[in-house]
Amino acid sequence: MSSEVLPIRALDPAALPALFASFGLHVERVPADAEIPGSYWGAPEAGLIGDRLYLRPDTPVHSALHEGSHFLCMDADRRAALHTDAGGADVEEHAVCYLQCLLADRLPGYSRARCFADMDAWGYTFVLGAAAAWFERDSKDAQAWLAARGLQIG
Repeated sequence: MSSEVLPIRALDPAALPALFASFGLHVERVPADAEIPGSYWGAPEAGLIGDRLYLRPDTPVHSALHEGSHFLCMDADRRAALHTDAGGADVEEHAVCYLQCLLADRLPGYSRARCFADMDAWGYTFVLGAAAAWFERDSKDAQAWLAARGLQIG
């Protein structure tokens, strides 16, 4: 993990659970040396199983927001079967990225600008070269996908 990326241990421990509670997603913390259940990419990336988001102290904040956004973008049937691989089409992945940036502004101790910087440092790739540029100028498909599902969070 890039040392430039903010880990969840830098936030108030109640911040992520409070952010996701109203959406029915429960945050579970695992010890620093433990494997992360449901992590698609492996530690330190966040994991998803059902309505549980699993995090370690070194899990990047952007990863927690990304996996949480996957949960929010799913219907009840997909959530019920969710274990590790969130699946979804490319446009849904774009919507997840867009939503994680919106949620960043609702997370005390974090921000959309920090999320963009963390996404860039982590290696997200966008046609325009940077997360902020994509968000501002090339995310209409993601915005439309979210709007069609009533997920206009901001």
